[in-house]
Amino acid sequence: MTVGTGSLTFEAVPGWPNVPDEAGLIEAIGVAVNSRDLVYVFARGDIPVLVFETDGTFVRGWGAGQFVRPHGISIGENDTLYLVDDMGHSVRQFSGEGELLRTIGPSGVPSDTGAKDFDYRTIRPEAGPPFNLPTNLIVGPGGDLFVTDGYGNARVHRFAPDGELISSWGSPGHQPGQFNVPHGIGSDGERLYIADRENSRVQIFSPDGSLLAVWTDVARPAQVHVTPDGLVYVFELGFHTGVFPWNSPDASKPSGRMSIFDRNGNLLTRWGGNGFPTTPEEFYAPHDIFLDSAGSIYTAEVKVAAASFVGDDTSALPSLRKFVRSGASAG
Repeated sequence: MTVGTGSLTFEAVPGWPNVPDEAGLIEAIGVAVNSRDLVYVFARGDIPVLVFETDGTFVRGWGAGQFVRPHGISIGENDTLYLVDDMGHSVRQFSGEGELLRTIGPSGVPSDTGAKDFDYRTIRPEAGPPFNLPTNLIVGPGGDLFVTDGYGNARVHRFAPDGELISSWGSPGHQPGQFNVPHGIGSDGERLYIADRENSRVQIFSPDGSLLAVWTDVARPAQVHVTPDGLVYVFELGFHTGVFPWNSPDASKPSGRMSIFDRNGNLLTRWGGNGFPTTPEEFYAPHDIFLDSAGSIYTAEVKVAAASFVGDDTSALPSLRKFVRSGASAG
């Protein structure tokens, strides 16, 4: 089955990857690919960090007992990993083999933002400092670290490469520059792309927090990934699953989908969004996306967490997938 259009056409790889039984995989929460094309999966299960070759061969796993609830993963300098633990209120850097290198910012105790559980509506107007249920991180312009914070806050925090907090911006709301669940973050080396999920938009900022643009042709975006050639991949949760308890699924709006834009916000291709996944081009609960050096797409879907409020049986649905760019090797 092929998806996409024109030069942006992809083929789904059936059965990718080979997840070992001992991983106890519940769902994949995040995915990232290092400079050697090793695929790192941040997972909810018995082994939180799973490493695969691009052909799906399992390499190793680690991290048991080290995370409260995995949420975000990003590749750092020297192929290190930044792992964001939302309910652990922490951002930590690890080696690729699992050695803890450092903790970025405060850890373990949520900052006082007024938030009650995961209800972003209860965050105080002035929001707060790091961290309260942080979601994701990107190494951005100049090597600074930018953290979306997240479910229990409504801010982006900028840290220097040495881990010192430089600045924070954002507040709860729907006005330009405000956030309702800043969930994902990408960078093109100059600008930051924030997946402002519950406002159904991508907000684009300079590194100092100046708002540059707002894209609204998205449906509850979960993550943004920008490739070296300037393409912006937006993985969208949609409105059919993964809704908060105070909302209801809305079948009149798009379901989970993949959209690819240029840097000016022009839509180049899109697939999914047409209902529950009965064919390979549909998605159930988009959460994270990354591309390897060959242009293959890796996706992570929170098929269990997203189903919890709507009661779907997702046991037969994939949580990890790979899409090979047409004309490229599947290995």
